Amino acid sequence: MTLRKLFVRLSAVVGLALVAASPVLAAFPEKPIRLVVPFPPGGGVDMIARTLGTGMSQILGQPVIVDNKPGAGTIIGTDAVAKSPPDGYTLVVASFAHAVNPSLMPKLPYATGAFAPVILIGRGPNVLVVRADSPYKTVKDIVAAAAAKPDALTYASQGNGTSAHLAGEMFTNLARIKVTHVPYKGVAGALTDLLGGRVDMMFATSSAVASLVEGGKLRPIAVTSSERSSAFKALPTVAETVPGYSVESWYGLYVPAGTSPDVITKLNAAANTAARSADFRRKLEHEGLLVTAGTPEELDAYVRGEEGRWRKVVKENNVKVD
Repeated sequence: MTLRKLFVRLSAVVGLALVAASPVLAAFPEKPIRLVVPFPPGGGVDMIARTLGTGMSQILGQPVIVDNKPGAGTIIGTDAVAKSPPDGYTLVVASFAHAVNPSLMPKLPYATGAFAPVILIGRGPNVLVVRADSPYKTVKDIVAAAAAKPDALTYASQGNGTSAHLAGEMFTNLARIKVTHVPYKGVAGALTDLLGGRVDMMFATSSAVASLVEGGKLRPIAVTSSERSSAFKALPTVAETVPGYSVESWYGLYVPAGTSPDVITKLNAAANTAARSADFRRKLEHEGLLVTAGTPEELDAYVRGEEGRWRKVVKENNVKVD
């Protein structure tokens, strides 16, 4: 046997040994995967997680079990994932709060680098809504009324530091008007008072108000994205009246930092396939969201941009959480 042939055979043996020794390349996943949703059951994030999890289960050959861990502005569930083993078996569904919490709460129980990105599932606009019999029919109507009587108009949110609150703060900043923020402990109370005429408007997620809009109880005025939405073709953007305005809902998956890149690649591939299925697309588009999918790097870049934008809004408006 020549020296060259001996070297080739030895290289092959070493390569096979490395493959056999690698737990990543062995058979991941070998057990159920836990998908933590830092919100209560039944909401839009929960629906997205369960639909995506079903698709990923079929692809990965293991159950993807949704674990709802609500509380503390998503911090309880997010912290649970940060402290989980970095083995790919625990993920968290991240949303708007994930990008804003570091600015709102500098003493988080986890470090900002405690997570590794997997995929940006989808993103889409919120909707500026008023009650059906409101005198305000356009964004211009609201801006004009607020300019005429500063602080007389009110907008509801599901709590200080939430997407609805910060969307309102950005609106008043860019429009150079004063509108009174009325925070509630959850979206249900905010919508109840909006319907009852005790507050004037709300920057709500489409999933929260879709049935009320379809039932004629709320009137949508504009979408909050920088461009018009295919899900709300008849609605203008807020930015058409207030240049520079842009607010989006978004949803992504993260694993604990230190998770093997090979495991992340496999999770990303499964999530991409599940997110691009007809069933998932249909459900997300009904919520006014656009399926993005893509690479971990795209999620990382997007969220870093969101963190920077909202850090400025939080600081300028001295936003505090309850």
